Order: sequence, then structure tokens, then C-alpha cells
Amino acid sequence: MALLEGNNTLKRLRNRYLLVVMNEDTYEEVVKFRLSRLSVYIILSSVFVFFTILTVALIVFTPIKYYLPGVGYGDARQVREYRQLKIRADSMENAMKFKQQYLDDLKKVLEGKIPSLDTSKLDLPKEDNTNE
Repeated sequence: MALLEGNNTLKRLRNRYLLVVMNEDTYEEVVKFRLSRLSVYIILSSVFVFFTILTVALIVFTPIKYYLPGVGYGDARQVREYRQLKIRADSMENAMKFKQQYLDDLKKVLEGKIPSLDTSKLDLPKEDNTNE
């Protein structure tokens, strides 16, 4: 039974079809293709393999490989420099946030939009007045 199904599948792959491209206005045949499912499968597989080989060749034989982080062609020095630059950029961003918050608070105080603080509720440490 399995032999018949395999034979049937192979027969379906080899059935011939006619693909005709026609001019819509004149109904004139422009191009005519005789295809089978097997030939379409082979063409699509070949195109896929071609584009895969082309992509790999572009990465391996051109300087693009240095710009792709996951490929592994970058050296350790560059990775270390990138990490240091990221840390520096993050710290600069935090410093800018704090400065902007300070300026916003200062502006509110100068405009009188913040009520005065009640310092009686602050828990300040006691000073020692003993001279030793």
C-alpha cells in the first residue's frame, strides 16, 4: 500500500502543466511555460540556495562582517571599547537627568510654586557640645 502512495506522489510531481501569460487587451500569448511541480520545486530550491550562498559570500568576503555583532569577526578590544562607550553614555544620560531635575526644582522655588518646608519635622542628628 505504501508503495502505491509513493508512486502516486511521484506521478503527481511529474504531471505537466502549462502556464500561459497573455496580453489582457488582445489575448495574445506573450510567454508560455511547460512546468511540473517537480521543476517548480527545483527552481525555488535553487533560488533559495543561490541567495543563501550570495548572502554568506557577502558576509565573508566584504567588510560587512565587522558591522554584524553576532558573526564574531570583531576583536576583543572593540567589544571592550563599545562597552565603555555605552557605560559612559549611560552615565552622561543620568547626569543630564539629574541636572534637568535640579533646574526644574530651582525654577519652581524661584517662581514660588513650592510651599516652604517645615523643618521642625526633620530628624536631625544631635550635636555633641562636649570638649574632650
